[in-house]
Amino acid sequence: MTTLPSDAAAAARIPNHLAALRPEALAVPESGIVELFNHGRGRQGLIPLWVGEGDLGPPACVVEAARKSLADGETFYTHQRGIPELRAAIAQYMTLHYGGPFAGSAGPFEPERFFATIGGMHALQLAVRLTCGVGDDVIIPSPAWPNFDGVLRAAGARPVTTPLVFDESGASPRWRLDPDALAAAITPATRAMIINSPANPTGWIASHDDLRALLDIARRNGLWIIADEIYGRFFYEGGRAPSFHDVMDESDLVLFVQTFSKNWAMTGLRMGWLEAPPALGQVIENLIQVSSTGVATPIQRAGVAALTEGETFFALQTQRARANRDVLAAALAATGRAHFEVPRGAFYLFCAVDGVADTRALAYRLLDEAGVGVAPGTAFGPGGERFMRLCFARDSGELAEAGARLARWLKPRA
Repeated sequence: MTTLPSDAAAAARIPNHLAALRPEALAVPESGIVELFNHGRGRQGLIPLWVGEGDLGPPACVVEAARKSLADGETFYTHQRGIPELRAAIAQYMTLHYGGPFAGSAGPFEPERFFATIGGMHALQLAVRLTCGVGDDVIIPSPAWPNFDGVLRAAGARPVTTPLVFDESGASPRWRLDPDALAAAITPATRAMIINSPANPTGWIASHDDLRALLDIARRNGLWIIADEIYGRFFYEGGRAPSFHDVMDESDLVLFVQTFSKNWAMTGLRMGWLEAPPALGQVIENLIQVSSTGVATPIQRAGVAALTEGETFFALQTQRARANRDVLAAALAATGRAHFEVPRGAFYLFCAVDGVADTRALAYRLLDEAGVGVAPGTAFGPGGERFMRLCFARDSGELAEAGARLARWLKPRA
């Protein structure tokens, strides 16, 4: 008769796979947003405001461009830096909306500054690989998009957070940067700072004075700036938000992360770009070769269509987001318990609630009891703990219903 091993003996023979992993991989945290998303996935009647995307699909011109490219057989290896048509379209788009790459320049942007990536995350990963690694520090104003932290840890770098201050001393609350606190966090190990404006999740927008102060700090300390300006045209005061392009010069160490996901509802198509000094071109191409071998040509064709034919769709998105912002802000303000800045950019409302310290628990309760999915502020690092993030890039009727549900739930108890 065969003797079966004891449970303990069998367990002893199972390798500890986790213990054999690199510490950089183990250091990447689980997403506090995905945690809630998974808990509520498929819930009937739920209104999801937790992730950073709207309910619209991409415009028809984008879908048709990708379809035609596939039908034409463009399914082979392609240009590592991006097809020439895409890089030229990005340069024309940037010239139209930003004027030129440097302060005082009348343009144009040159295609050589742009590199096609698999979404904004790939652009961010490339920027991190170019600027920092094991043992290096990178400064992030916080609360911040959690993937900044994760991508740095995966590279072996150390995220160092400095506060974005929620200032309620004036007539209306505002998030603001503390440049002195940021400068004080710099050590000999600091290599870069990641600046996201308009910001996810807070809606903070760097003024031109803020940008100049950040550039001055970077120049004095020889630091790179990784500028995430993907919400730059989701700006509700007209035109676009201030950009490092408005204040920098050609010698500044600035890399720009961009994506097609937000402006043209292409989150699932995974398309973005990295903007960098042309002198870095071969190094960036090498990194693309060993990380993705380039973006699929049909997706790049879709990107060209978005840039050249997608302006009407983008205008619809921003008009709807502005109206939804106002509806949601009014519903929350009416409860008398909510504290937030009415965001001037991006499409998130970051809200604290009187009497609530644990927004992770609050998020679960709102999901289960109010039928609204929100992202807990605990997912966004130091300073976010008492807030929740709500994405208002949704159908207007659905957003109004979400506001009503939240208002009913948050109404002060007798």
